[in-house]
Amino acid sequence: MKTLHDAKIGEPVVVAKVLATGALKRRIVDMGLTKGTRVTVIRVAPLGDPVEISLRNYNLSIRKADAKNILVDG
Repeated sequence: MKTLHDAKIGEPVVVAKVLATGALKRRIVDMGLTKGTRVTVIRVAPLGDPVEISLRNYNLSIRKADAKNILVDG
């Protein structure tokens, strides 16, 4: 499996699992990144951080360190 960080721009993926634990997992889940959520990478900042994604009819920017904690299928 690959992580959200590995997804290419414009590639639709589905969240398979959140690897983070504790407060970080809670924050990721509270942002709507739960199992089965369809996500598309919109753009990546010039230095690679943050990553802008589209999910549930809104755009969200997350750090690439957080994106590495989200396993995706697709």
